Amino acid sequence: MAILSAILLTTSLGLVACGSGDKVKETTGKPEQAQEQKGGTLLFARGGDSTTLDPQNSTEGETTRVTDNIFDTLVQYKKDSTEVEPALATQWESSPDGKIWTFTLRENVKFHDGTEFDANSVKFNFDRMLDKSNEYHVGGNFDYVISQFTAFKGEPGAVIKEVKVLDKNKIQFILNVPQAPFLANIAMPFFAIESPEAIKKHKDKIGQHPVGTGPYKFVEGGWKPNDTITLEKNKEYWKGEPILDKIIFKVIPDNTARLTALKSGEVDLIDGMNPSDAAIVESDKNLTLYERPSMNVGYLSFNTEKKPFDNPKVRQALAMAVDKRGLVDAFFAKRGQPATNALPPSIWGYNKELEAKDYKYDLEKAKQLLAEAGYPNGFETDLWAMPVSRPYMPQPQKIAESIQADFAKIGVKTKLVSMEWGTYLKKTKNGEHTMALLGWTGDNGDPDNFLYVLLDKDNAKPPAAQNISLYKNEKVHELLIKAQTTPDQKVREDLYKQAQEIILNDAPMVPFVHSTPVLASSSKVKGYVPHATGSEKLNDVSIEK
Repeated sequence: MAILSAILLTTSLGLVACGSGDKVKETTGKPEQAQEQKGGTLLFARGGDSTTLDPQNSTEGETTRVTDNIFDTLVQYKKDSTEVEPALATQWESSPDGKIWTFTLRENVKFHDGTEFDANSVKFNFDRMLDKSNEYHVGGNFDYVISQFTAFKGEPGAVIKEVKVLDKNKIQFILNVPQAPFLANIAMPFFAIESPEAIKKHKDKIGQHPVGTGPYKFVEGGWKPNDTITLEKNKEYWKGEPILDKIIFKVIPDNTARLTALKSGEVDLIDGMNPSDAAIVESDKNLTLYERPSMNVGYLSFNTEKKPFDNPKVRQALAMAVDKRGLVDAFFAKRGQPATNALPPSIWGYNKELEAKDYKYDLEKAKQLLAEAGYPNGFETDLWAMPVSRPYMPQPQKIAESIQADFAKIGVKTKLVSMEWGTYLKKTKNGEHTMALLGWTGDNGDPDNFLYVLLDKDNAKPPAAQNISLYKNEKVHELLIKAQTTPDQKVREDLYKQAQEIILNDAPMVPFVHSTPVLASSSKVKGYVPHATGSEKLNDVSIEK
């Protein structure tokens, strides 16, 4: 048995990108093709299905795990870090004020349907995402556009003003305000470039007929909901022909059943393992264990617009009734650490001083706060629990039961509620929950991607709320927007630390774990490197025959 860990140093999690006035150009040619045995089919088992295959209308990892292999972005993260490198754009530069970004595009790239990729393709895609009046702005709410760029075109606060075609292979983004993580943001898989002709053809059904430029092509009719999604190699991929012939993503909801399928040879690669099962993999010479670099948070969210969760004392009391250390010890098998706030310690800007100020597990103090809030005998409410295993929470139902038991000790009686994954996400984004378990895997290594996305008032807008606590604090908003528009990382770091302290005091959520997710494969699988963002291209992966 081999153990592989994708090493991601804290410094590499901070984005290395060009600042205002800088120019970046691709300096290397095509990567050398891995000298592995070509062909074969990889069966990748996971806990839940994708909700769509339209990356621009997704916010969840089971979609990006698949779409990362169908599509490309203008720039992308390096294989083992969140540093940005060329992809569909070969070079870029920004104006001194950081408000104009110009990209030179890769030539001779085609979409899977044979149509040409060029600057008009890029404009078509971003116009679709940014302009609510665009006839192809269909298929979903484009939630991630709002979470990263504040508002749609023409609306107050919109970051992107216009996308202009300069010539066939040059595109320009004009911003209303500078955005420090702009380059990191557009590297996210949610801003992948889709075939304009496919979008025109399928319109709001494009999520079932994805067409990109990536290493693998979607097989029409190859999506069997809650079962499998089949991709086949793109022989014309601009980086070179992928090694594998096919990839099949297979849903096996139960973590133990997924591991059993791996051991029996039914599948080749699995995620969403119970951390306690890592020892089983370690003791099997036919299996390989992987650790995904930790860049996530698992949390319990309070809907601050519903009573009694609109009362900070109630939220603080419940925070004191969550045994973070107990949860980590029971469900993460030393592959997790108790969380103080939403931002993981692996990302720059983390406020370590707050660890001493965090809510300690104290049931008597929790009861006292509930009494002060007007609930001396507690209250009854619902606790929503995810139906699927996620990297930040491999056993959500059992974690919910543990929290339920602790809440009962302070007089808070909870009814556990669960539902299909897509419905769960839709309803929490719409603010229909009272309390809900959820989590977040960072997409770009920038603090903005945690604090602004999960806790700013801009993202507390149903039906597309990423901030499912619907938490709104004007001072936090002021700090986060200033950090977004400031190029100096040291200044940004101080602003984020201030925001974290306010958030901790307000307690709109209880962040309880930063996990180190474990995955496993057959020892015949070669070249797989788990990425901190939770998804990766598989064009360099092979299977020994």
